[in-house]
This record gives sequence, structure tokens and C-alpha cells, in this order.
Amino acid sequence: MDGTLVDTEGFWWDAEVEVFARLGHTLDEAWRDVVVGGPMTRSAGFLIDSTGADITLDELTVLLNDGFEERISRSLPLMPGAANLLAELAAHDMPMALVSASHRRIIDRVLDSIGAHHFELTVAGDEVPRTKPHPDPYLLAAAGLGAEPARCAVIEDTATGVAAAEAAGCRVVAVPSVAPIPPAPGRTVVPSLEHVNLPFLQGLMTL
Repeated sequence: MDGTLVDTEGFWWDAEVEVFARLGHTLDEAWRDVVVGGPMTRSAGFLIDSTGADITLDELTVLLNDGFEERISRSLPLMPGAANLLAELAAHDMPMALVSASHRRIIDRVLDSIGAHHFELTVAGDEVPRTKPHPDPYLLAAAGLGAEPARCAVIEDTATGVAAAEAAGCRVVAVPSVAPIPPAPGRTVVPSLEHVNLPFLQGLMTL
């Protein structure tokens, strides 16, 4: 979702910078690549450990979700090609699932804008015992769609998400948002969703 369908990866970093500034800490820009795409527990935990901030993980999670939600209430830009791809897949009745490390409250707010009707099901980071980079969310999504993971194409923008999808046995299209992602067997890297359409995704199954 974040950085793949909606251009919000920067929103998360801005929220993190703002919250820690209020706590009296300055975040190192290099940490951005560490926390991008990860589950809240990992990202927030890393920032607490790195800064020594006097705040609990639960307290920080609430503040970060609040900061992010406030930002998407002002603006929620779609990634290039996202609207066309969703419309094309929906027009051909292709079953889709949304898998995100974001919490349910955030996913539901985003779906209000991009359209919950596009997805057969959605999986949030706070609804699975182990979220990305573990395969569990994608295995759950594939099962919910009644599909074998090997017959599923996953579109991801971070190394964490790619690792989760590949561990689940899915074909992966990487559209890097913040940090580069190298090509690999079973993985295709493209510069934007403008390069992805239904024939492209169907072609992945013949590789």
C-alpha cells in the first residue's frame, strides 16, 4: 500500500521526524532506509533504541499512527500508474488482495480514497502474529483468494515486502520507492506501475 499504491512513504518518515523532535531527538536521515516498509514494531523499536527516547513502543505507535493519519487527511496522492492498474484488473475481474504492514485503522482510511471495492480482502500488519518480512501475510492473502502462492503476483516497493512475498513463494514485481531493489530470480524490477498491466502480470506466470 504505502509507496506502492499511494505515495505515502515520505509521510511516515515525516511523522517519525516530527514525533521524535517533540521528544528532543533528531533522526538520522540514513535510518530512513532501515525503517521503510517494515512493521511498526520493528521500525518504532529501532528508532527508540537508536535515539534512547524515553517512550514505550505502545505510546510511540499511537503517536506515529496519529501523525500519519493527520497527513493523509490532508493529501493522499496515488503512485503513477496505480489508478489505471487497479481499474484494468477490476475490469477483468482479477481477484486482488491488499497486504500492508500498516495497522487496520490506517488501511481503512486509505481504502476510503482508493476504493475498498477493488480488493477481495485486506491484511493489516496488526492482524497477523508475524508480519513482513515473514511470509505469513501473503500466505494468508493467497489462501483467502483461494490461490496457490506460486500463481500470485505480488507488487512491492521495499526490500522488506519483497522478502515476505518471495518467502511465501509468490512471483514478485518490485517498484522501488525509497531504496533500490536489485533484480533476482523470480523477481522483476520496474521503475513505476506505469510499466505494469494485466498482460505483464500474466507473463510472469510463464517465466
